[in-house]
Amino acid sequence: MIIQGRVFKFGDDLDTDAILPGQYLSISNPEELAKHCMEGYQQDFPQKIKQGDIFVGGSNFGCGSSREHAPIAIKAAGVSCVIAKSFARIFYRNGINIGLPLFECAEAYEGIDEGDTVQIDTNNGLIKNLTKATQFQAMPLPDFIKDIIMSGGLVEYVKNKLKNSRRISL
Repeated sequence: MIIQGRVFKFGDDLDTDAILPGQYLSISNPEELAKHCMEGYQQDFPQKIKQGDIFVGGSNFGCGSSREHAPIAIKAAGVSCVIAKSFARIFYRNGINIGLPLFECAEAYEGIDEGDTVQIDTNNGLIKNLTKATQFQAMPLPDFIKDIIMSGGLVEYVKNKLKNSRRISL
């Protein structure tokens, strides 16, 4: 799968309170959460996000609490992918579990600026900065993680596996 979009760039230690402030944790509807994505970072930020945009972050992206709301808000806002130097582990797991593609690549962080157009080949982890005609290699995602993302998240992935295993056993 090829993902392409405009970049929003963030620094190190962007925490889940900046991604989705705690006052919205009682909301469970993804579309409602999307309306507040990055509001803790910048009040009017949710209005800037367009379908297909890409977030590029520094080290420890998504640190802080283990709330699942943060990656849900990002994905529901239309962000197609997050590239970071590194992710907080719980954020990484939560992101993959909801089917949000996440790639770690420090070189990409250094070589991509706000507003650049970036293309990611999710099969091999190749990141191309189309604005600057440069490219970077992220660690390719394992096949099972690609399958989770292509299914739309872990719940759908498991449903598909169970449905297919029932067909085989009949």
